[in-house]
Amino acid sequence: MEIAQLSFAADSPPLSVIAAAKLAGVPLPLDSSLPSGSPPFLLCSNGRKLLGTSVLLRHIGSVSKTQGLCGSAESESSEIDKWLDYSPILSSGSEFENACKYLDEYLEKRTFLVGHSLTIADIAIWSGLAGVGLRWESLRKSKKYQNLVRWFNSIYSEYNDFLDAIITTYVGKKGSGKAAAAKQASSNQSKSVNGDVSDKGKGSSKSSAEVDLPDAEFGKVCLRFAPEPSGYLHIGHSKAALMNQYFAQRYQGKVIVRFDDTNPAKESNEFVDNILKDIETLGIQYDRVTYTSDYFPQLMEMAEKLIREGKAYVDDTPREEMQKMRMDGVESKCRSNSVEENLKLWKEMIKASDRGLQCCLRGKLDMQDPNKSCRDPVYYRCHPMAHHRIGAKYKLYPTYDFACPFVDSIEGITHALRSSEYHDRNAQYYRIQEDMGLRKVHIYEFSRLNMVYTLLSKRKLLWFVQNGKVDGWDDPRFPTVQGIVRRGLKIEALIQFILEQGASKNLNLMEWDKLWSINKRIIDPVCPRHTAVVEERRVLLHLVDGPETPFVRIIPRHKKYEGAGEKATTYTKKIWLEHADAECISVNEEMTLMDWGNAIVKGIEKDEDGNITQLTGVLHLEGSVKTTKLKLTWLPETNELVNLSLVEFDYLISKKKLEEGEDFLDVLNPCTKKVTAALGDSNMRNLKHGENIQLERKGYFRCDVPFIRPSKPIVLIAIPDGRQQSVLK
Repeated sequence: MEIAQLSFAADSPPLSVIAAAKLAGVPLPLDSSLPSGSPPFLLCSNGRKLLGTSVLLRHIGSVSKTQGLCGSAESESSEIDKWLDYSPILSSGSEFENACKYLDEYLEKRTFLVGHSLTIADIAIWSGLAGVGLRWESLRKSKKYQNLVRWFNSIYSEYNDFLDAIITTYVGKKGSGKAAAAKQASSNQSKSVNGDVSDKGKGSSKSSAEVDLPDAEFGKVCLRFAPEPSGYLHIGHSKAALMNQYFAQRYQGKVIVRFDDTNPAKESNEFVDNILKDIETLGIQYDRVTYTSDYFPQLMEMAEKLIREGKAYVDDTPREEMQKMRMDGVESKCRSNSVEENLKLWKEMIKASDRGLQCCLRGKLDMQDPNKSCRDPVYYRCHPMAHHRIGAKYKLYPTYDFACPFVDSIEGITHALRSSEYHDRNAQYYRIQEDMGLRKVHIYEFSRLNMVYTLLSKRKLLWFVQNGKVDGWDDPRFPTVQGIVRRGLKIEALIQFILEQGASKNLNLMEWDKLWSINKRIIDPVCPRHTAVVEERRVLLHLVDGPETPFVRIIPRHKKYEGAGEKATTYTKKIWLEHADAECISVNEEMTLMDWGNAIVKGIEKDEDGNITQLTGVLHLEGSVKTTKLKLTWLPETNELVNLSLVEFDYLISKKKLEEGEDFLDVLNPCTKKVTAALGDSNMRNLKHGENIQLERKGYFRCDVPFIRPSKPIVLIAIPDGRQQSVLK
């Protein structure tokens, strides 16, 4: 699969991907026109889009002319994945030195991070350090991290021709990236930009994905993501979708999106449309969209074929009694019916006659099988109701257990990825395929994604929608893709979070804090800064020597990221402070007014109840901001301020994990939404729907409803940062 283009935002070039492509001899056309904050992606010649830095590095390693970039053994591949997951920490200012210390200790007796040759792990960490710029250059000149500097210089000396060009182009003023050792490197140690590397980078290579999927062949793997259109996609479905795409990319295969639409009572076109929207949001590149209902005629033929072969029978045992008999291993009296009798009853089922409505079609497997899923499962039931796609053509519908192994096989699926909750039904799946005489499809299990304080059952989520407990399937309290995106989650963070877990089969209960922490690392470097003051009981500070005539300064929306643009800040004689901040101030205390300078409070006025109503003070702009305890946000007293609604959300349930059989209605959280009225700076009139910002000293927010008119507030939804308390007071 040839690479057509690497696209990225100009302010955040994926250095490691560009460097890996150069080193691997993979031609890589570049497009730096993506909007700020956009994750990089590879567009392949067949139209497939690969998203996420780790995925891109893995792909380049797999198509490289250079062997060994992805490791030469399964254990090495696993170690490489750990370093790819670790590399983003280098862009976190507060953690940078700790990361350098850890790397220095790790490299004390190592030439490379993994194994005995260069891998994409080395490229990822090297690029992460180089991308920091002057801060790293300063550390390199010191003797603080000698092992890390030795390793860095060694790689630079080997490949300085193209590494120097990349750093000059994409790091620029942040640092030259030149190593002292580079000047001593002989010319034959470096190769052309897209040429072969030295023998140090060579070795036998076998992708770890080849041992992940049984009997997989590159270019021939076909997977399917098969949601039921009975709700919107949630974070659990996201894992299944992304795991399918992950393996398809690793094997240069394809993914089919198939709607498992066999239950007309729960399904609708609304859900189909929104699932496709969610799939697009996740960046899933699929080959085509199919529907199980496309195969209803063939499924009917197969059912009749199994009846004629004595492998299926029609049973009129009442449902509750049938369930008990299956549990006890007791055969139904209908199991011994003749083929003729079964065909007669089958026709009654097709007509949905009174007699047919009493019946279902069951597979004749083994009622004594220790695995109870193999005890004559139901294949067809009567449902005389219209289907959302094909109308009232059918009055009976296949079960998932019957349809799935059939459609998987005839659609050419090579590997069916299923969460481990289906483990006990794998034997049933294989037995049904065998009875049908179809090609066997490999099943690969991965662990279901469970989140604390979260319900993932679509039946339970539907209850919240139908009972008005939420605003819809895209409510920010919901774990749906649309819900968490509306709450401010970047899809890049979700992808990183899920791929970090890999295809593990271990059951896990994940904390939301980890996901939101990843999200914060992505949005903080580019998130514009604005100011808001809670409207209730706000306090006016009268600056006696403040400007008689208001004036405006143009300042950056983000002090460390020019791409965020600029904002206009108005300076006035009277300014608004939050009541909570005013409560902390003492007479004659010097404080810092952010983006202005210091001021000293000279007077505090209170009402009869002791509440502060007004402050008086003087500017002390020559004062040092380092000496003040209070650094306060403020807003000018003007009629240009905008009204805000700051919305915070909490979990829908109050228990981390429901026990088996526990009713979720017993643990509903009584308070899940809090709305605070506030005033915001006038620049927020220009916020766009979906834009993420940081309100200074308050946290991160996503614009849910932008400015329309002065009387209608801008709605900002609070974005968790992985640290704050979830409980609303």
